[in-house]
Amino acid sequence: MTSDMSGKTVVVTGAAGGVGAAVARRFAEAGATLVLGDLNAVALEDLCGRLAAISDVHGVTCDVTSVADIENLMAEAVEATGRIDVLVNTAGLWVEGPTESMTEDDWDRVVNVNLRGTFFACSRAIPELKKTQGCIVNLSSDAGLVGTPETAVYTASKGGVSVMTKALAIELAPDLVRVNAVCPADIMTPMLQYQADKYGEGDPEGYFKRLLASYFQGDKARFITPEEVAELVFFLASPPATPITGANISIDFGTSAGYGYS
Repeated sequence: MTSDMSGKTVVVTGAAGGVGAAVARRFAEAGATLVLGDLNAVALEDLCGRLAAISDVHGVTCDVTSVADIENLMAEAVEATGRIDVLVNTAGLWVEGPTESMTEDDWDRVVNVNLRGTFFACSRAIPELKKTQGCIVNLSSDAGLVGTPETAVYTASKGGVSVMTKALAIELAPDLVRVNAVCPADIMTPMLQYQADKYGEGDPEGYFKRLLASYFQGDKARFITPEEVAELVFFLASPPATPITGANISIDFGTSAGYGYS
């Protein structure tokens, strides 16, 4: 898809992560001006340096669990570019394990980033998005559509994102602001490697194999790439997607489609 995003300002949270960086590059290639937020200032600076050759890019250190940081990110976007046309929320954390072993800190860390951070980023971008009749694309998950074992905290956070996306789409429809979510299965990113290293019981490759064993493609199963997710995000922010709002769009090789996922 080659939609021209020249003159548009795109704000991305979690921009230095695997999906965030792919999303930023996809919009940069289409001519958008980027305002990128991430907690990791070093990785963010590196990303901005790499994208500066093809885009007008602004990096803002931002912890999405801080409403003040989110407000600063939106203010910096408006000060630097005069507008916000697209907000993409990619910041996210993972936790897994038996629900009985989950701690208050596990809940707070994951829900505060995945759900609270997404909510307040949307909330604080809305006034500017109303002016431009812009759009929001949230990163949810297949775990935001179906339940999976030993992921109750993560599933709660992403389920909240999925339904919140629908509520915001209805609320903002009179202002012609669209809100959608993409719902990926496992994406081959540093976050997935972290999962395998932390929860793979010393066998990261075995962890990957167990994940892929739940896919319907059998020995042909593979993980999604960040670029595939970025292409779907880009489509949802582009003119051909104008009728689409309130959607949770799966990109998961069918993991959320029916019986068999485990």
